[in-house]
This record gives sequence, structure tokens and C-alpha cells, in this order.
Amino acid sequence: MKRERELELERCVDFHGHLCGGLILGYQAARLGLRRLRERFSPNEELVAVVDNDSCFADAVQALTGCTFGKGNFIFRDFGKMNLTLLSRGAGKGVRLSRKPTPSLDDEEFFGLFAKVSGGTASPAERRRLERFKGARNRALLAARPEDLFSVRPARLRIPGKARIRSSVPCGRCGEPTMSSRLVSRRGRRLCRECAPEARARLD
Repeated sequence: MKRERELELERCVDFHGHLCGGLILGYQAARLGLRRLRERFSPNEELVAVVDNDSCFADAVQALTGCTFGKGNFIFRDFGKMNLTLLSRGAGKGVRLSRKPTPSLDDEEFFGLFAKVSGGTASPAERRRLERFKGARNRALLAARPEDLFSVRPARLRIPGKARIRSSVPCGRCGEPTMSSRLVSRRGRRLCRECAPEARARLD
């Protein structure tokens, strides 16, 4: 079991590029969601994952669940929360995992140091202190039980339909091939959504 967890974490790190707190939180959430649904990695569209942030967290979810944008079973909602809703088509149900408040991990000094390092104003001592912070946070997150980090409840989201392949049609303005279901009509012209706002000002 320990080796299996190590391999799963390695898969997340390989996908994302490095180990960090956000990635570990996504790893813990995905593991817990899969376990609660008695599911495994989704090679096709057996699962649907909905994340409420576009941080490192989301990469771990994709790596462990197999839900990706390309397969149409990975949905991003810009709510700024470390939450995951995992849905099983086979079981017809899902779970929602929402991060619990963890004051020990939301340290103001850590985020202050992180801002200084990101902004290029940190001293060498502050950079070293941030690295120590990161190491301690990562170890604490890896040692924690997923249930201590996330609340779990049944999902309220409806399971979306499977991805569909649509034909592409040239936009009436830019000429770029666009999925037919994503075109909008403007005065008899079918326009992509990138062109529609500007075209609306001219044509409507």
C-alpha cells in the first residue's frame, strides 16, 4: 500500500513538474474521492472531475483520476477553492470534497515570504526560510489523513453527458475553423465567440 501511494505521488509530480503543497492537496483529495467511490484511474470517461481552482491542485486531480480537458471529463469552475467533485458514471453518484480550514498551513509568514520571493525582493535568509517552510508543509500534508484535510459529502451536481465530436466550420469573420456548436449567429453570419463581441458592436 505504501509503495502504491508513492507511485501515485510520483505520477502527480511527473505530470506537474515539481512537488508542492497545492499538488499534495490535490493528490490527497483525489485519493480520498476515488476510495469513497471505489473507483480507479479513468482511461476513458468513466469519471468526471470538477475542480474549483486552476492551481497545482488541479494537476494532481488530472494525474490520479484520468479526467482531463481533452477527454471532456474535467471541468474547471473559477471559485478559488481547493475543492473537488468526483462523479462516477457507472455508479450514478459522486462525492464532493471541500478543504477544511487548516490554520497551521495557512501561515501569514509563509505567504509573506512567498510574495517576497516571487517579487524578487527576498533576502538570501528569507529564501532559505521559505524553503524550510515548504519542506515542513509538504511533510505535514503527506503525513495527514485525507479525511483530516477534506470534508466529504454526496455530490449535488448532475453527471454531464459524454463528450461529443462536432464538425468544424470556418468563422464568418476570421475564417478559423470552429466547432459548429460554438458558433453564434450575427446578421446572417456565423461567428466564433472570439469574434462575436467585436462583430456585435459593428453589426447589431
